[in-house]
Amino acid sequence: MEAIRDTQKRYGSAAMALAIFAGLFFIIAGYKPIAKGLILGTLFSVLNFVLMGETLALRVSPSRARSSVLSMGTAMFRYLLLALPLIVAVRNDTFDLVSTVIGIFMIQLLVLGDHVAGALVSRRKRDD
Repeated sequence: MEAIRDTQKRYGSAAMALAIFAGLFFIIAGYKPIAKGLILGTLFSVLNFVLMGETLALRVSPSRARSSVLSMGTAMFRYLLLALPLIVAVRNDTFDLVSTVIGIFMIQLLVLGDHVAGALVSRRKRDD
């Protein structure tokens, strides 16, 4: 469980820091709705990631039926949670929809980028 929390803290902190710095850049550049959408989407992405890790232990159940119901229930709840920033961005002109979607995928983008960077570094070391 400690490894899950470390992973959540690592990627969650990096995602929020990246969103805040990018948001600051967009605010300075005069694109406030883009900044707000990016930060909103990233906030919900981090929340989704934390909930995924916290409910992971619940899904490991001795009963297959109970485990299936819990898995489906938590997945549906997390999908509804991720729909909230999209609804806000669609209904409110002060949030940019595209940047909100990018924010929602911020954790996934960071995980992918981390693995690609690790593969490039290990390949470079292997070639030397």
